[in-house]
Amino acid sequence: MLQEFQHYIKEKELFERKDKILLAISGGVDSMVMLDLFKRSHYKFSIAHCNFHLRGEESVRDENFVRDFAEKNGIELFVQNFDTFAYMEKEKKSLEMSARDLRYDWFNKLLEEHQFSFLATAHHSDDSAETFIINLLRGTGIAGLHGILPKSGTLIRPLLFASRRNIREYALKHNISFVEDSTNKDNKFTRNKIRNEVVPILRDISPNFDTIIRKTIERLRETELVFRSVVEEKKKDILRNEKDYIKISIDEAKNLKPLHIFMYEILSEFGFNETNINSVCEALDDNASSGKVFFSEQYRLLRDRKYLFITKREKESNQNVYLIDDYQTNMKNPVSLQIETLRDLNFIRIPKEKNVAMLDYDLLKFPLQLRHWKKGDAFVPFGMHGKQKLSDFFTNQKFSILDKENQWLLCSGEDIIWVLGLRIDDRFKITDKTKTIYKIEID
Repeated sequence: MLQEFQHYIKEKELFERKDKILLAISGGVDSMVMLDLFKRSHYKFSIAHCNFHLRGEESVRDENFVRDFAEKNGIELFVQNFDTFAYMEKEKKSLEMSARDLRYDWFNKLLEEHQFSFLATAHHSDDSAETFIINLLRGTGIAGLHGILPKSGTLIRPLLFASRRNIREYALKHNISFVEDSTNKDNKFTRNKIRNEVVPILRDISPNFDTIIRKTIERLRETELVFRSVVEEKKKDILRNEKDYIKISIDEAKNLKPLHIFMYEILSEFGFNETNINSVCEALDDNASSGKVFFSEQYRLLRDRKYLFITKREKESNQNVYLIDDYQTNMKNPVSLQIETLRDLNFIRIPKEKNVAMLDYDLLKFPLQLRHWKKGDAFVPFGMHGKQKLSDFFTNQKFSILDKENQWLLCSGEDIIWVLGLRIDDRFKITDKTKTIYKIEID
């Protein structure tokens, strides 16, 4: 494995012998094997360990293990402790994204301050396969299917040539000590469920699964290079950069074949998700009216008569708007929703669950809008006759400021038709005159 490791580094041109590498070391088997291979290869390196304090005494144990190993072997060590939950609350991000932000911000700081050439992480071929499957399930462009790259900027992954089994066999053969992360067995996490349940089934169906998926990922990486070159040429042709905005000729955009693929690659760069982009493609139709506006987190896209204009959004909190067209059956982001249109009403049961809304389809104006609340919002809560300010409704629900900011609203035109997970608007409820039901459920 040592020779394969050294060959892989040369083959992928990850770094040169003169370079000094920072190794991200958790104490787990993958990172400890990587550390051992760097030692045996006599490369220049130091190690860095992050303690996110997410697993109580186990987190302390991991840190002490890495500290003891570094001291016994005379290896330069950097350790950083993070208040991960405080960061989550401040930045309004998930646990996974918060931990990622914290560690890579710190790693990049170490690279700059101590003049390391690269940061090495211990991702292996199984990680790449799992990432491939996760992205496939989420729905992604070709970039999501190339797996984990061996090198990306100053980040290198020198163990991608090896499988999890190879790494454990190497650790056993060379008596390499490591610590186990108990959360790796918890299948409530998507990656763990795929690793522990899905992949074993795929290996049972196809004994050559690991080889097949590795080769498939490699082919997709090569295909992406060709694909990217074509997309970049189209971008040069179609994007017009002005002083304060970017414009795209609607006539030129409509000539792109296949339209959705090119528009996805062009607009995703500006943060537009697939739902937005589907709606933009619909808005290119000759019969579509001008003035339609679409939002990503940082950009606004305006459909004028001849052009699409993309401008930077003014900084504002929680004003993203996501559109839902009448043909949509689901939505992934920012909320996972399942949608049905029901016309056979003979055996319909009105659910009591608050995560389901059943509305009179004929009263709705499409596309519906999903947005956060703003001052002055009001609706008629189900069971009431008069309008109530949302601020008063939230007070009755004992909402904190954070709850208010994070609450999603489903709107039809100017009307709020559902405070997601809480209450529909009484004016849009099902009655004996209803002919078609619009059912929308939080997944």
